[in-house]
Amino acid sequence: MTTTPARNAQTAALEALIEAHAIELKLPTVRRRFRALAAEALREQQTPTAYLGALLEAEMAERAERRERRRLIDARFPQIKRLDDFHFADNPTVPQATIAALAEGSWITDRESVILVGDSGTGKTMLATALAVCACQQGRRVRFTTLAGLANELQEAQSRRELARVVARYARTELVVVDLGRHRDYAEPVVCRIFEVPADRAVSALVPVPVSA
Repeated sequence: MTTTPARNAQTAALEALIEAHAIELKLPTVRRRFRALAAEALREQQTPTAYLGALLEAEMAERAERRERRRLIDARFPQIKRLDDFHFADNPTVPQATIAALAEGSWITDRESVILVGDSGTGKTMLATALAVCACQQGRRVRFTTLAGLANELQEAQSRRELARVVARYARTELVVVDLGRHRDYAEPVVCRIFEVPADRAVSALVPVPVSA
């Protein structure tokens, strides 16, 4: 099919209008991909409804990816670990079925907490991180911290008379992963303030505990 200069000008004007609307509506994926998906729809003889559905699905998928990346950044993981990275065959004492059940996250919904207990080097922190990454993928607000880091953060907030604000921020977090490191017996009463919230705003905790610490 041949195109005329008038048709080309009309197409360019429509594309410019779509770009302007996409910017106004904050639809970056639509703006970036509408031409390519339109060409694909033409080749595959898709209906206009199918094309529109594919375009909106691409926008939704990329929005979900951006939200997940933001949650992973906000969680402040020292490293991103996933359950696929954990070798259960090398750690036969770790119950794979239990870990898989924890990955579903119902215990977070129920505002329960989990303690992972084991010898040093058995992958407790890795599993805790991987489970917390699963929570991020489920759309949950997560924060990773060490016990010493948490204590310092709260002590500094207390000295600035901002402890209530910091505790309230943690109360809005659905899961807090606290890596004890070498500080299992670290006794700072201020740390307990994180969990002193009303029952309807309780925070789930995931704590890897080394038995030899």
